[in-house]
Amino acid sequence: MTEQWIIRVQGKEYGPADLATLQEWKSEGRVLAANPARRVDADLWRTASEIPGLFRSEAPPVQTDVRRERSEGSRPPSSASSQRYRELKEISNQEVEVKSPSRNLLIETFRIYFRGFFQFFALSVLTALPSLCGKFIGFMIETRSGLSPEVRTTVSDAFTICMFVLTLVLWPIYVAGIQILAAELTAGRRVRFFGALNHAVKYWPRVASLCVFVYVVFILLVFFGILVLSMTLAAGIAASFFWTIVALGLAALQIWLFCRFFVFTLFWQQFAVLGNLSSFEALQESSTLAHSGGDLPWYQRPLWRAALIISIWIAFLIAIASIDVWPRLVADWPMIRDYFNQLTQTQDPQAVLQKINSSLQTSHELDYRALALNIGERILQPLLGIAFVVLYLDSKKEGES
Repeated sequence: MTEQWIIRVQGKEYGPADLATLQEWKSEGRVLAANPARRVDADLWRTASEIPGLFRSEAPPVQTDVRRERSEGSRPPSSASSQRYRELKEISNQEVEVKSPSRNLLIETFRIYFRGFFQFFALSVLTALPSLCGKFIGFMIETRSGLSPEVRTTVSDAFTICMFVLTLVLWPIYVAGIQILAAELTAGRRVRFFGALNHAVKYWPRVASLCVFVYVVFILLVFFGILVLSMTLAAGIAASFFWTIVALGLAALQIWLFCRFFVFTLFWQQFAVLGNLSSFEALQESSTLAHSGGDLPWYQRPLWRAALIISIWIAFLIAIASIDVWPRLVADWPMIRDYFNQLTQTQDPQAVLQKINSSLQTSHELDYRALALNIGERILQPLLGIAFVVLYLDSKKEGES
């Protein structure tokens, strides 16, 4: 028996109709590939593009306007108004679009991450290895009994500083590598790790200069915020109306500057690497893309979708920090309270500080929980870069269309 189908157009159902009738409706522009469809004997709605033999690889025809009357009670509407066609297409898209852009963004991010997990893992290990080596070697040096405390401290600090500098040198390669791997995997292409690494090295000067600029400015803004917070507290203690107003004004200015610079540098990594633009052009295009999408709903604009990504990542970091810091703080709280009381009551604060420093130096236990959390954070860190690459490519595609 020939399969019979029901077609839904603009909220109304038409049919039953067999494949020959559907092909006739398609040729007349009455049925789009995006229109919901189901078999007569089934309740599951699909799209017309999934009907065998109806839509193949060819582009769907232009569906024309809707007549106010149904022809014979079983034929989809038809007309020739292009304006009405656009309205109908929007309605049809709203019917079949059941996933939000943010949900699609997150799903695509995890799909790319798991597809290229070993490449992303190797890239994370490359940047995390110097830091891990610094911690292990420093721990081994501090626990050696044949060296004096001064020599142990000097050698451990020197090695830690060298590993920190090496991490800074490798960071631009990590940033560029995330962009390249994510873009290639998004396009459905397989890329070798060393090939992507070699490609990422070519972007080192540009990415490194932008890293210095962006991170230094953010550090200065944070320092300015701490200074403003101190002024605000001092103004509150002094109970001076004038200084309170000045401090609040500076706090508002600092928040405005921080937000403006955040938006200005939102997509600098993608434009510097994937867009292959110079440093200044990458910052300009980043600001332009961040402010685009004014005709879209607010939750579909690049700026708010990027803010959602950042918020999820910050919440993850806070959860990691709470797992690591909070139990340690609870355990060490009696000692911290005791040292605080000694500092407030003693006449020789320097002696108390030396006692605190001595107790810290005599503690040579390696915190395996903090180390495991740090490694887990490094392994998941590529998700943040992948999400921004997906958002960048999606926003560029929407802008071109």
